Amino acid sequence: MGRIKDIIITFFNNRWLVFVAAMWVQSCAGIGYLFGSISPVIKSSLNYNQKQVARLGVAKDLGDSVGFLAGSMSEFLPMWALLLIGALQNFVGYGWVWLVVTGKAPMLPLWVMCLLIFIGTNGETYFNTVALVSCVQNFPKSRGPIVGILKGFAGLSGAILTQIYALINSPDKASLIFMVAVGPTMVGISLMFIVRPVGGHRQLRISDRSSFSLIYCVCLVLAAYLMGVMLVEDLVDLNQTIVQILTSILFVLLVLPIGIPLWLTFSSDPRPSEEEPLISESQNKDQPESSHDPNEIIFSEVEDEKPADVDSLPANERQKRILQLQSRLAQAAAEGAVRIKRRKGPHRGEDFDLTQALIKADFWLLFWTLLLGSGSGLTVIDNLGQMSESLGYDNTHIFVSMISIWNFLGRVGGGYVSEIVVRDYAYPRPVALAVAQGLMSIGHLFFAMGWPGAMYIGTLLIGLGYGAHWAIIPATASELFGVKKFGALYNFLTLANPGGSLVFSGLIASYIYDSEAEKQAKERGEIIIKSTSSMLTKLFETDDALKCTGSICFFLTYMLMSGLCIIALILSLILVRRTKTVYQNLYGKTRT
Repeated sequence: MGRIKDIIITFFNNRWLVFVAAMWVQSCAGIGYLFGSISPVIKSSLNYNQKQVARLGVAKDLGDSVGFLAGSMSEFLPMWALLLIGALQNFVGYGWVWLVVTGKAPMLPLWVMCLLIFIGTNGETYFNTVALVSCVQNFPKSRGPIVGILKGFAGLSGAILTQIYALINSPDKASLIFMVAVGPTMVGISLMFIVRPVGGHRQLRISDRSSFSLIYCVCLVLAAYLMGVMLVEDLVDLNQTIVQILTSILFVLLVLPIGIPLWLTFSSDPRPSEEEPLISESQNKDQPESSHDPNEIIFSEVEDEKPADVDSLPANERQKRILQLQSRLAQAAAEGAVRIKRRKGPHRGEDFDLTQALIKADFWLLFWTLLLGSGSGLTVIDNLGQMSESLGYDNTHIFVSMISIWNFLGRVGGGYVSEIVVRDYAYPRPVALAVAQGLMSIGHLFFAMGWPGAMYIGTLLIGLGYGAHWAIIPATASELFGVKKFGALYNFLTLANPGGSLVFSGLIASYIYDSEAEKQAKERGEIIIKSTSSMLTKLFETDDALKCTGSICFFLTYMLMSGLCIIALILSLILVRRTKTVYQNLYGKTRT
């Protein structure tokens, strides 16, 4: 009996169980990506126009991005309490929206609906905080893969929930809102005592490699399976039995990773996790033993004294020259020949607080490239339902699901590829961000042109590029500005998301859409009362619903978005040029 009890305790304290449970939580933590599916229901039921729907989209983006409260509360509340708060916010916010849409509650003013959407979506920030904080503490040496996979599952949640909705097969389209209110709440409450930091896991273990490989395989199979299922459901009218079988296979794929903690628990002796085999000392010899490298003292002197042609040398030769220069400066300083000047405040690559980061050009380059890149991507996500309807597609859910899948692969793949860039080539990680923004620029062009099949290609490119932002940006911020105050830095950067959504979707896209709809209404002989108010004032207008058809509805919007992605690409390349030396010092020494 005692043996069974030890096994159960070991299993529930297994950090891989926490990670798998966090993946399940994150599978419900991206409900904002379903906004493109629920917005047409809200629009038709409440007789909203596109500007009003865009206001709801901005509220959704604000709720998804404003995580300061969740981050602050994580310092003194247990993880289960945070998950409970997030689940309750999700249930109250979207539950009340469902009551209003179905007529079970009285109709509310637009600002109240925006508040409810904000409250419901803000529950995601608690899910994200619990999952990321718990798993980063449990896997302190594997933060890159952990963050990429968890953020990837958040991006995939739209496709997962859409497939579950297909299983319900309700004729009432508002039932999707009900599922959004109830589903994540049930998952969060059921797992709130499992997802938490567990003790004794402070080293990278050899067994992690095979475990991460299995997780990556499951991610790829899951994404490919969901893509195949969505395409089949779009092309073929499947009966409900087939849909049930397909959804059952989806559940099996989601549950499959639980085999990792089970295998680790039953395949080894029940001993303290500290006694598990660790990575050999030779594999960790390049890791700093403390947070203060003696060479950091003369880093600024090296920057001032090194010849201009050093950066153009091959990596090995460049590193050798820099080390020689550091050695000479250190010797000269010891002999009193030179005085080593210490800069006020940290250098790039050290720990910054938010006020120190805010006066750095690199931080603002990172912020603006995120605002332009992710803001243009959110414009697509928020308007995907209306855009597919304007082009004559009956099933808007397929594109919402597809962009969710590509978003997932962009997050997982963006983290994986950018890690290769920095580990194997010691090259700045933002170069991968520039590639992602180039793909997004092409994707926006496809949306603007409205060619046959452009919706499929556009969702592919935008989903991959947008997802890559959320794997690359956090890693870059931690490398340039440290991890000590990473929560505050990351939450500030995420404000670029609602900022971009407010300007690009809330003002530009909705204004252009309604302008084109007015033109078409006039051509049909309908009477339109022309407002003389400014575009900013239109943010709060509530005129009658207008409908636009054809590619012209979003042509100008996505041509502008394509241009903004080009600007973001240029900013990323400037950041690459400015941070070459930082990455050479961070990763150049680890190359063989």
